[in-house]
Amino acid sequence: MSEIVLGVSGGIASYKAAELLRLFTESGHSVRVVPTEASLHFVGSATWEALSGKPVQTGVFEHVDEVAHVRIGRSADLVLVAPATANILAKAANGLADDLLTTTLLTARCPVMFAPAMHTEMWDHAATRANVETLRTRGHVVLEPAVGRLTGADTGKGRLPAPAQIYAAAVQLLEGRTHDLTGRHVVISAGGTREFLDPVRYLGNRSSGRQGYALAEAAVSRGARVTLVSANVTLPDPAGVDLVRVVSTGHLRQEVLAASADADAVVMAAAPAHFRPIDVVDTKIKKTLDGTAPEIRLVENPDILAELVAARASKKPVIVGFAAETGDARASVIEHARAKLARKGCDLLVVNDVSDGKVFGHDDNEAVLLGADGTIEEFPFGPKSDLAHLVWDAVVHRMD
Repeated sequence: MSEIVLGVSGGIASYKAAELLRLFTESGHSVRVVPTEASLHFVGSATWEALSGKPVQTGVFEHVDEVAHVRIGRSADLVLVAPATANILAKAANGLADDLLTTTLLTARCPVMFAPAMHTEMWDHAATRANVETLRTRGHVVLEPAVGRLTGADTGKGRLPAPAQIYAAAVQLLEGRTHDLTGRHVVISAGGTREFLDPVRYLGNRSSGRQGYALAEAAVSRGARVTLVSANVTLPDPAGVDLVRVVSTGHLRQEVLAASADADAVVMAAAPAHFRPIDVVDTKIKKTLDGTAPEIRLVENPDILAELVAARASKKPVIVGFAAETGDARASVIEHARAKLARKGCDLLVVNDVSDGKVFGHDDNEAVLLGADGTIEEFPFGPKSDLAHLVWDAVVHRMD
C-alpha cells in the first residue's frame, strides 16, 4: 500500500478529484487530501474527509504540534496535484510556500505529478509555459491537459484529463521508474491508417493502437513531453499527451514529420497502409448487374520510417520502427525483420509475430527487440506496458 498525497487546487475541475480519490482508495492506497483554501469553494472538507477517512486541513497553523507541513511530504510515496491551476504551478515553480499544499510540495522527496486544468489562454501563456518547463526540468511530471469542454461554453486545451487516465499515469509513476526522459520530447504514432475507396469502404489493417498508447503512457510516467499521433484508435485518450488524430497515411506522415522536428525520439508504432487507391470515387461503389468485380488500381504510399531516418541530423532523434511479420517459405519472422531493419536504417525495430492474428487488439504482447548495433532482446508474452518500458530503456541507452 502506498501513501499518496492528493493536492486539490481551486478550479472548477476539483469535483473530478473525488473520482480520482475513489480509484486510489479502492485499489488499496492510503490517500491524504490536501486542498487549497480556494478549492474548498468547489468541494468542501467534509467530502474529502468522508472519502479518504483522514482529516483535512489547508493551513500550516492547524495542528502545529504534528508539524504537518513537513511530515506529510516526507512520508508520501507520491504527491499528485489534480487539478493543478496556473496559480499552483506558478507557486511550485518558484518555491512559494504559503499554505499546507505548497509546503508539502517543497518537503516531498518522492515523485510529484501535476494534472493541469485551466482555460486555454492561461495554459498557452508564456508564464505558464515557463513554469511547466521549470517543473519538468526538476524531474516533476506535468501532464498535458486534455482538449474539450471548459467552463461555460468554452472549448479548447486545458480540460483536466479523465480521472481514470490520471490514475493510470500515477500508477506507472508509483512503480518506481526513473525520470530518465525528463526534458525529452518523444513522438509516438499508433493505430492503423485508412485509405478510402469510396465514402464507406477503405483499405486498412487490424492495428488497435494499444501498444502505441502503452508507449505514450510509459513515456509520460518517465517525464517525457509526448506527442501521440493516433490513427483511427478508439481507446481512451492517455493522460498527459499532445494527441493528434489522423486518418490516412498521408496525414500520418505530415503530422509525424512536423512533430519530429525537435524530437529526441520517434517511435513508429502505427501500422500505415502500404498502398492507396489511385482513384477514389465520391459515391458508393455499387454491385454490377453481371456480377463482375470493380478493378482497383493501387499506388504505393510514402515510407514514413525511411523518410524519418533520411531526414535526421546525426543520430538525433533515436528512431524506432515496428514490424508485424509472419514467416514464409523464403524466411523466418526474424530473418524478414533483420532485412527490414537494414533496409529502413532505424536504430531499433520491435518485431511482432502476428501469425494467426496474435497481438492485435490484446493487452499483452510478445516481441523481439532488434538493434542496429546487432543487439537482440526477447520479450516473453506479457503486458504491453512492460514492453513499452523495455523499448524506452533501449531508447534512453542510445540517447546517452
